[in-house]
Amino acid sequence: MTTQRFLLKGGKVLGAASSDLLISNGRIEAISKSISDETATVIDLKGSVVLPGLVDLHTHLREPGREDSETVASASRAGAKGGFTALSAMANTSPVADTAGVVEQVYRLGQEAGLVDVFPIGAVTQGLKGEQLSEIGAMADSVARVRVFSDDGNCVFDPLVMRRALEYIKKFDGVIAQHAQEPRLTVGSQMNEGIISSKLGLKGWPAIAEEAIIARDVLLADHVQSRLHICHVTTAGGVEIVRWAKARGIQVTAEVTPHHLLLTDDLASSYDPVFKVNPPLRTEHDVMALREALADGTIDIVATDHAPHTSETKDCEWAEASFGMIGLETALSIVTKTMVESGLLDWAGVAQRMSIAPAAIGRYANHGQELAVGSPAHITVINPTKSWVVDRDLVLSKSRNTPYHGYELPGLVTHTFFGGRATMIDSKVIDKVVQ
Repeated sequence: MTTQRFLLKGGKVLGAASSDLLISNGRIEAISKSISDETATVIDLKGSVVLPGLVDLHTHLREPGREDSETVASASRAGAKGGFTALSAMANTSPVADTAGVVEQVYRLGQEAGLVDVFPIGAVTQGLKGEQLSEIGAMADSVARVRVFSDDGNCVFDPLVMRRALEYIKKFDGVIAQHAQEPRLTVGSQMNEGIISSKLGLKGWPAIAEEAIIARDVLLADHVQSRLHICHVTTAGGVEIVRWAKARGIQVTAEVTPHHLLLTDDLASSYDPVFKVNPPLRTEHDVMALREALADGTIDIVATDHAPHTSETKDCEWAEASFGMIGLETALSIVTKTMVESGLLDWAGVAQRMSIAPAAIGRYANHGQELAVGSPAHITVINPTKSWVVDRDLVLSKSRNTPYHGYELPGLVTHTFFGGRATMIDSKVIDKVVQ
């Protein structure tokens, strides 16, 4: 089959001057102020911003085991709709992704879906129990070539186990992505510990439970000279610890989720469990600290922590509801609202934090590259002047637990190209990719 050529006309690459991009054979063939090519499909991008394809370092795809919530295929569709060309599949599936066999299954499911690259994340410990290391070496050597390991959903709470994991992954330049939650400080916790939790009578989740683990682990990473990544930082104190560690030259990176950049714990006052998430929504002070940290580079990346759940596990009493929110289809718009419209980031900064840096942390060599001649044609197009209203009944995820239902958000993702193939055109995902 002949590979289709696309000529993207008049888009602003990283928000700069308008340029034309010619895509052919999976790569960017030419970039110029004006290109003519009668053999290419022409797409008018006047007024739009062209970014490298987004990379999510933290996605719950649920397959295998919880296909009622999400599948690799449905998450791939949602990812393409949100402008993503790579998703990182967290290990808390059933069975847990703690063996080469499971990560290879997830990897192949991603290839079959064909809309994004799916990079499995391997569990740090067997069964996510925090006791014995998983088959880390076998997963690293597998077809999936796993380089990121996480027990996300659980904290690797034993410092000796954490040290051994950090030492082990050095041999192949891996990284441990830690879910920072001291379990004994959060037993039965339901939301952020503070004035609102006291008023609502919900058990509080103290900031120190996150900060204590971050502090411990940056010291461990420094001690063994290994790479550490902190998942979903939510507190101003956590930001300061990461900032201190980076100033000392410790190999630590950190992420923030879109929902922690926008939403605050006062939303729990509705008792609507759509706002119940792990780690919890924090205060306005924390939100502002997270935005500033993302802007100044203390926090390296935005990651969705897309966590789909069925209506049965979310549409119930708060105390019984599962933790988590979906976010693949709204992530770029939330970043547009909180970071771009506020002047904290320009579009080049968005590309750095949502494509280039996450790909570098995950060692995804074929993603997060500069939009230049010869680079892989992983491309996201957003029209920043168009707004859209989130409708949970129209999301492409199998789950509906978006906290943004009814929100009018800025920035409409209109096109996604994955390896030169159009996976979304005019905001419509193409299930059978155009080749």
